[in-house]
Amino acid sequence: MRFLSSLLALCAAGLISAHAATSAKPNFIVINIDDLGYRELGSWGSANRTPHIDRMVAEGRKLMSHYAAPLCSPSRASLMTGSYPKRALPIPHVLFPAGAVGLHPDEQTIAEVLKTAGYATGCVGKWHLGDQRAFLPLQQGFDTYFGLPYSNDMGPASEGVKSNFGAAPPVPKNAANPKQAVPPEDGTGIRASQPPLPLLEGNAVVGRIRATDQLEITRRYTERAVAFISERKDRPFFLYLAHNAVHFPLYPRAEFRGQSPNGLLGDWIQEVDWSVGQVLGVLRELKLDRNTLVLFVSDNGGPIQQGATNTPLRAGKGTTFEGGVRVPGIAWWPGKIPAGTSTEAITAMMDVLPTLAKLAGAALPAHRKLDGVDVWSVLVGSPTTPPRDSFLFYRGLTLEAVRSGPWKLHLAKSELYHLGNDIGEATNVAAANPAIVQRLTALADASDLGRDGLTPGCRPLGRVEQPQPLLTLDGTVRADAIGPQRSFP
Repeated sequence: MRFLSSLLALCAAGLISAHAATSAKPNFIVINIDDLGYRELGSWGSANRTPHIDRMVAEGRKLMSHYAAPLCSPSRASLMTGSYPKRALPIPHVLFPAGAVGLHPDEQTIAEVLKTAGYATGCVGKWHLGDQRAFLPLQQGFDTYFGLPYSNDMGPASEGVKSNFGAAPPVPKNAANPKQAVPPEDGTGIRASQPPLPLLEGNAVVGRIRATDQLEITRRYTERAVAFISERKDRPFFLYLAHNAVHFPLYPRAEFRGQSPNGLLGDWIQEVDWSVGQVLGVLRELKLDRNTLVLFVSDNGGPIQQGATNTPLRAGKGTTFEGGVRVPGIAWWPGKIPAGTSTEAITAMMDVLPTLAKLAGAALPAHRKLDGVDVWSVLVGSPTTPPRDSFLFYRGLTLEAVRSGPWKLHLAKSELYHLGNDIGEATNVAAANPAIVQRLTALADASDLGRDGLTPGCRPLGRVEQPQPLLTLDGTVRADAIGPQRSFP
């Protein structure tokens, strides 16, 4: 009996020790805002009122040189895989509904890496890495998914997804030819043949998003995120909260409309701030804040033509000037990350995977080249030797610029800027610094991803035969593999 009692005691101690080791692992939340400009937050100098994000900054660290890609899908591929977007998702632009290609199922995402270390994984919001079943979040390591598979403007103009709240739908350019069954584009220049916006729960279509639904999407995402945290508070978790806000069209809820000094865009930014407050609030309430790293980023620079502000950066979304790729970044972990600090060190979307893997004690993907580096030393201090000294700026399949330290070279016209002195890229100093130009040109030429086009460094895209839209124009679920046959007229 004494032997049995001792054995049971040892087993119990072992279970307690194992539970303690598991619970000691930090939680991770990545909040990714769509099309948020560099100067749209109060703590970055905007008149928009963002008290919750400003508090996050006061309690955390501003990442002043955090880089994304110029557009949605490439940026998200880089975040998920720890690689340059051209390596992991070699496409020229972004992914569209019912596309035959997407992020390859063989790619190892953050979610898959963290699951090997015992993490619960959840994705809420915009995915945009392929809408066919093989490309969706549940097939890429996430336990749960709720959201839109792509941007909130990728649907029929008649359903309010190509016009802001209160505005009339744009008139198709070919309205004079009503016999044409599939018009090539509408007044926005975006394909008018896009199917209705589908709302997904896991792999199943559970709704159809029209204008009135867009008004509620930020709230619904926030509620799902809070529920995910609450339900998994007793084990380590990774939550990827990717808002469709503040991508065009702009649809803030009623209580936020007219509350900012910057119109609908400012209103929706203030609703995003409310969402951040809800997420951080539940962490504090559940006493998880001291064991949770939260990263706040935007997927690319703000679109100037739609009212975004990237001051003092040059240009905006879709370009490789700083305004298109440098985004507001915040790292928050009370007690770990020094409060009220900032860093000019280069960090990037592709650094998130190796950083989280290191903190979780998870192995990095084997036999797969990563371009990201562990930047934890940057998040907690100012390392003598920053883990990242250079960055390559790809737009689609083309390498357009390269940065090393403070120097940035735009390759097409050999324009050189010193970002430390000229963050707005206004003064070309190439003529006075030929050695720097030569060094950065050599750095660009050394990449196995090459200057342009598909190269041996690019990994294959995922591909399906006969892709189908998730919803047809009459509201029928076409892709049976996604879920049961249903209609959302």
